Amino acid sequence: MTLDVITYPDAEMMALSLADRIAGELRQQLDAVGPASLCVPGGSTPGPMFRALSGLALDWGRVTVLLNDERWVPGDHPRSNSAMLRKTLLTGPAAAADYIDLYTGDPTPEGAAPGLSQRVAPHLPLTVLVLGMGDDMHTASLFPRAPGLDELLSPDAPPVMAAKGGDEPRITLTAPALQSALHIHVMIAGEKKRAALDAASKADPMQAPIAAFLRDAVIHYAD
Repeated sequence: MTLDVITYPDAEMMALSLADRIAGELRQQLDAVGPASLCVPGGSTPGPMFRALSGLALDWGRVTVLLNDERWVPGDHPRSNSAMLRKTLLTGPAAAADYIDLYTGDPTPEGAAPGLSQRVAPHLPLTVLVLGMGDDMHTASLFPRAPGLDELLSPDAPPVMAAKGGDEPRITLTAPALQSALHIHVMIAGEKKRAALDAASKADPMQAPIAAFLRDAVIHYAD
């Protein structure tokens, strides 16, 4: 497939430009339709974009924010995606957003998934989805050839499921929930990930899960 790629001179320009674009898409939804939803990745790459976005003028009280996925660890754990998000996005004006924390404190993600699906479902379709990608072409907690990946990719999957394939138990939005988004953005940085993305565009989602989202996505790339 042909990829829609925007190449930026540096990571700072990517962060600022994408933050402005996302704010515009959320604002359009808020002005024309009603409440908006923003689904974002963990990891280090989106941090500068989150900081830029958090200070922009929006009716944040009508925006629901949630992660693509989360490790099954408490919010004060160093590997918690929520901890990163609270420091970067959910600050300043954006602190007024409604945040759906995917970590519930239940003993297992499997036990929490049905309740989380019920909570996430009213916010579908997502207004804006931002995805990252690992060197192995995983996105969210959809890992190549992982046990149960076919269920996570199924059109009939519930919005939220437990996921295997990472280094600890995880919870993730499933492919149909993520694919529902009106606007899909993929952020990548570095030549290695650009090469992986090009390979993914020719691969099956079971081998390269990010491929399930590329047809409708805008790719944002910086060296």
